[in-house]
Amino acid sequence: MTFANNRPESSSSAAQEVVGLVPAAGLAKRLQPFPCSKEVYPVGFVLDRQTGRPRPKVAAQYLLEKFRAAGITKAHLVIRDGKWDIPNYFREGGVVGLSLAYIVIAGSLGPPDTIDRAFPFLEQKRVAFGFPDILFGPDDAYRQLIAAQERTGADVVLGLHRVYDHRVWDMVDCDADGLVRNIVMKPSTTTLTYGWCCAVWTPAFSEFLHRFLRAEETHRNLAQLANTAHDLGGDLAVGVVLQAALKAGLLLQSVIFPHDTYIDIGTPEDLVKAVREFNPHER
Repeated sequence: MTFANNRPESSSSAAQEVVGLVPAAGLAKRLQPFPCSKEVYPVGFVLDRQTGRPRPKVAAQYLLEKFRAAGITKAHLVIRDGKWDIPNYFREGGVVGLSLAYIVIAGSLGPPDTIDRAFPFLEQKRVAFGFPDILFGPDDAYRQLIAAQERTGADVVLGLHRVYDHRVWDMVDCDADGLVRNIVMKPSTTTLTYGWCCAVWTPAFSEFLHRFLRAEETHRNLAQLANTAHDLGGDLAVGVVLQAALKAGLLLQSVIFPHDTYIDIGTPEDLVKAVREFNPHER
């Protein structure tokens, strides 16, 4: 699959605003039946800044606070129609110190399609992207990714963590300078160590994603692109678009976080693990 690498004209990356982008349109199929959207399921506690008393800290809050720690002030959450508990909880964003906007969609082919719905609002903006059901470190992850993007001029910078089960993760092959050479989707066997779960990208990748989803070739090959080998639920995966971007000549860099871990709360087993880790009384 080939696409022309037509990058949008822009000023320096440092002059482009960075906005957070969160796909929250999933159905949490692996957790059903579930009492709420997993993005607002309590995982740990935090002290209320006004009362000083502990209150539940929900899953997506960890990601949104990482945006704020990087100096980001605005974020878009793309939600499925019916997941009203997310805006009901976060409202305009005061609880996390961000200005939040919600984009409501009826359905999606997968995360790439979900995040592309925010495309009209992303013109000439860099994007800090993360999954709201993956808890990861460090707290300054996005600050490091933004700095790497400005230093290298890359179209995409991926945050890499040591993966404990490569069969369910997108593994990343990069050189000693962090240049991404390949992305391997959920391999049964591999010598690769690191996978990605967060990213920062420029308008060039937002535009590429937008064109990729509308290309005739993508629609002809959708059955091969969106399958359980690429995504456990059979949805179109972001890693597929990253692979296509590499092939098209976009520059992908990476930052390794060798001492930090991640937890994907999308499965009952890892949700239990997260609740125990972030609530010392349950250990």
